[in-house]
Amino acid sequence: MSTDFDHIVIGAGISGLGAAHFSARRGLSTLVLESSDRIGGCLNSQHFETLGGFWTEAGGHTCFNSYGNLLSILDDLGLTDRVQPKVKVGYSLWKNGKRRSILSALHVLEAARSIPRIFREPKAGRGVVDYYGTVLGQRNYRDLLRHAFQAVICQPADDYPAEVLFRRKPRRKEVIKAFTFAEGLSTIPDAIAAQSSIEVRTEQRVSAIEPDGEGFRIRVENAGAIRCAALTLAVPPDAATALLPKSFETAREAIAGIGMAEIETLVLIFRTGDLELKPLAGLIAVDDAFYSAVSRDFLPDENYRGFAFHFRPGVLCREAQVARACAVLGVKPERVAAQSLVYNRLPALRRGHTDLVQRLDVALSGKRLGVTGNWFFGVSVEDALTRSRAESDRLFGV
Repeated sequence: MSTDFDHIVIGAGISGLGAAHFSARRGLSTLVLESSDRIGGCLNSQHFETLGGFWTEAGGHTCFNSYGNLLSILDDLGLTDRVQPKVKVGYSLWKNGKRRSILSALHVLEAARSIPRIFREPKAGRGVVDYYGTVLGQRNYRDLLRHAFQAVICQPADDYPAEVLFRRKPRRKEVIKAFTFAEGLSTIPDAIAAQSSIEVRTEQRVSAIEPDGEGFRIRVENAGAIRCAALTLAVPPDAATALLPKSFETAREAIAGIGMAEIETLVLIFRTGDLELKPLAGLIAVDDAFYSAVSRDFLPDENYRGFAFHFRPGVLCREAQVARACAVLGVKPERVAAQSLVYNRLPALRRGHTDLVQRLDVALSGKRLGVTGNWFFGVSVEDALTRSRAESDRLFGV
């Protein structure tokens, strides 16, 4: 069959760009189609040119030396030696209008009694509230862990699958434990997309996917059709459900019920001298309009400080969000030097999710179509790339 590309990836978040990288390294002609006007997905370093290019992360905030698949890509791109260490600053709780220490919400005796259960309690098939309430205590879960987990995944955490929230991974000890880049984590998707072996097209809305012999024909609005021998969908589960060809009904049924969580991320920049707040990594909110606030203090700048407030959707208008964030930071809204509002979406995984993934994998077996994203093993960069590499190996061989 004559094709335009060996491999087409739909979606230019880190999952899709990772899938493209893995196939391009195999020498396959690779095209990435992205519906929006930017690449990177949840890796979104907001740069403010009027402030000398100062940036703050509006999505993912940190990478670690346990991210083996990510580090393999950084090695390929010559980026591993450019990682920047993060200054060690701590998180605090935001509760009842005050900043409090994390330890103030910890019930030490309950944790001491409960923690031996961690060695015998299984995670599989259990929600976060069930598992962590058992191994660390119900009061610890109620007063601390529920809010900490919500801060990580930016959504209610109780029914989130315990087995995908945190997974232990081997570390590369020669790499800094927690790192970023001088220009933010958007350095990673930008570098992947800049490779001559990968073509990336933004503002490309796919209207339909049709089988075409052993491959696929992708119809793009206002741009005709493109053919490929292999296809990877690197999109949220609701988008994957809509795009899967008619011959993939079993795959569609497996993922049709996976929901999405909406997050409104408000990025605020202040001049350093306008804030009396001591440097901190961020705030974990307890029963507030926002899940968490993450600072740029891990990479200090002499002129500016930046914060990303991850708000619950639809609770406050933008003006009220700014007022709330400024009240939390102890500064007047008129001191805001720059701001932006970013709408993020994350998968809302629930108990039994692993069974859905297994059903999907059975339905995809032997097909030349892969499905990846941050909704298989967890929401981290490495979780997404783990799935992308596994699908690449399945499609093209190890």
